[in-house]
Amino acid sequence: MTATSLHARPGLPALLVAAGSAATLGAALLSQYVGGLAPCVLCIWQRWPHVAAIALAGLALLALPRSRVAGAGLLALGGVALWTSAGIAAYHVGVEQHWWAGTAQCGTTGAAPTSLEDLRRMVMAAPVTRCDEVAWSFLGLSMAGWNFLISLGLGAFAVAAGLRTLLGERR
Repeated sequence: MTATSLHARPGLPALLVAAGSAATLGAALLSQYVGGLAPCVLCIWQRWPHVAAIALAGLALLALPRSRVAGAGLLALGGVALWTSAGIAAYHVGVEQHWWAGTAQCGTTGAAPTSLEDLRRMVMAAPVTRCDEVAWSFLGLSMAGWNFLISLGLGAFAVAAGLRTLLGERR
C-alpha cells in the first residue's frame, strides 16, 4: 500500500486492521468452540487487545471524516493494543517452551480447596488448560506463536498508517 493510496482512502488501513483482528479473534473462537481447543488464561488475555483494536479501528473510521488527526491517533492506538497482544503472546510462547514459568493462573482452577470434597468438586467442575502445553501447532508454531507474528505485523501496519496519515495532514 502506497502513501498515495492511504491519502486517497484514509479509512482503508482502519478497515484492514479491524478485519485482521476480527479474523484472528474469529480463528481463536472457532478453534475453541468448533475445534474443541480449550484456551488457557494466557490465550484469553491475548484476545482482549484484539477486541480493543477492533473498537479503536471502528472509532478511527468514524473520526476520519471529521478529523484525520483523531482518526490517525485512534488507528495508531489500535496498533499499540495489537503490540500488547504480541507481548502477551511472546510471554506465552516462552511458557510453552519452558523458558520461564507461567502465571499463578496457568494450570490452576482458583482458590485452594479446604477439604477433600472441595478438591473433588473443583476437579469435576472445571477442566484446566495448562499454559505450558502446546495444544495445536502449524509449521512448528503454536497458536500463541502465530498470534505473536500476526499481532506484531498488524500492529506495525496500524501504527505506520496512523503516522503516515498524521504526517500527511501536516503537509
